[in-house]
Amino acid sequence: MSTPEVWLPYPASELESLPDTLRYHFWNGEGEFPADPADCAFYTVPYLKGPEVAVRPLPAMTGVRVVQTLTAGVEHMLPEVPGLPSGAVLCNAGELHNTSTAELALALALAALRGVDQAARAQPEGRWESAMHTSLADRRVLIVGYGGIGAAIEERLLPFEVADVVRVAGRARTAPRGQVHPSSKLPELLPDAEVVLVATPLTDATRGLFGARELALLPDGALLVNVSRGPVVDTEALLAEVSSGRLRAALDVTDPEPLPADHPLWRAPGVLITPHVGGPSTAFEPRAKRLLRSQLSRFAAGEELRHVVAASGSER
Repeated sequence: MSTPEVWLPYPASELESLPDTLRYHFWNGEGEFPADPADCAFYTVPYLKGPEVAVRPLPAMTGVRVVQTLTAGVEHMLPEVPGLPSGAVLCNAGELHNTSTAELALALALAALRGVDQAARAQPEGRWESAMHTSLADRRVLIVGYGGIGAAIEERLLPFEVADVVRVAGRARTAPRGQVHPSSKLPELLPDAEVVLVATPLTDATRGLFGARELALLPDGALLVNVSRGPVVDTEALLAEVSSGRLRAALDVTDPEPLPADHPLWRAPGVLITPHVGGPSTAFEPRAKRLLRSQLSRFAAGEELRHVVAASGSER
């Protein structure tokens, strides 16, 4: 029996304690393939190299059994699943990005509420502009997308003495910190939300989840923070609301993305934009390597993998 081959975005020497029953090849999305894709059994998708690079070897991976992403969102990989060998599984990054993305969500909310972005723009000109800003304390907060990242956001909200946290996900359930409302309840919940933190995955159900109707339901002065995917929010509808000054937004993701330099959202009042950096931080690499060690140990032992989101030839 041939040794199962694994493609990794790191040299195997950088990952300690890998199973010695597997053969490892390094491919970070650059240059030629490191080996025959047909022999690859476990493919780790290169991180931050774009969807075209991510899927490039898949048509030739006729023996692949696992496709492991290092992203929480897998919308760019799901269309490829039906073309994988029967029984092959697609795994996402699970909790890998919870810490880093939750940190950024809170940083964006605090910066936007407390005028840090305005102060940063004033600094090069030496303008001292003192003003009264909104505190995160005592705000009514709505978390839309209460998975791992949403729960991590709530944990980090607790020391800030917010007035209330309301949780929303695709379906109703009870979480350790309280009730999670279904997304069908959003129209009832939005009018009371002063800060909305969006962390939902991009699916057919969440694409355009925040359109003109939903944004209009938010109270005057509300802040929308999006750390999920750009198309969850209707860009034109958001632009209309922030241009009028009625709403504010702090966005780590946009639609389109990257946001063109001449796009009016860059210069819209009350908008803070970061270039999709929720995941990339010093927290990423050590956690990514731990994830890969764990998944490869399970794979080598014939155990069920974690974070399986889809399988070829079946529905999950």
